[in-house]
Amino acid sequence: MHVFLDMFLTFAKVGVMTFGGGYAMLPILEREVVQNKKWATEEELMNYFAVGQCTPGVIAVNTATFIGYKYRGVPGAILATAGVIFPSLVIIIIIAAFLQNFADIPLVAHAFIGIRAVVAALIINAVVKFFKSGVKDLTGVVIFIAAFAVAGILGVSSVYVVIGALIVGLIAGQLRRRIKK
Repeated sequence: MHVFLDMFLTFAKVGVMTFGGGYAMLPILEREVVQNKKWATEEELMNYFAVGQCTPGVIAVNTATFIGYKYRGVPGAILATAGVIFPSLVIIIIIAAFLQNFADIPLVAHAFIGIRAVVAALIINAVVKFFKSGVKDLTGVVIFIAAFAVAGILGVSSVYVVIGALIVGLIAGQLRRRIKK
């Protein structure tokens, strides 16, 4: 029972950092799940992020579900998911109840400016970490640049970009194997 409570509380701690959405939580997920709890490796977490991006729903919730399932099966998936969404649920109910009364107060508006700036910094931090650990060779650099151009500049859905990158990665791997033979 202690393991499940620990899982719920760990993901609830991650869920508290929901300002800015799932991407802002990625560095916190990495610290808690990979470094502190050792429930997944950095490579596994990157794979969960990739799959979580391609599946319906919020990336942080999807990732929590995958990690919970890997670590403790269906009960773990349910508790990890519940843990990561619980703080958001409480926060959004509180904000919904009071925001309309406070949204026009300059102090609140300035606070949100600060929060948005921090969220941007957290997302950039996550991108830099993922780049360092995920792009390890020339093939990775080419896929990264192409994916950035296709998704970021042309606006192609990330689902198609990930599928395309998967295909290119498989082809590149096959070519490498043939060259080594």
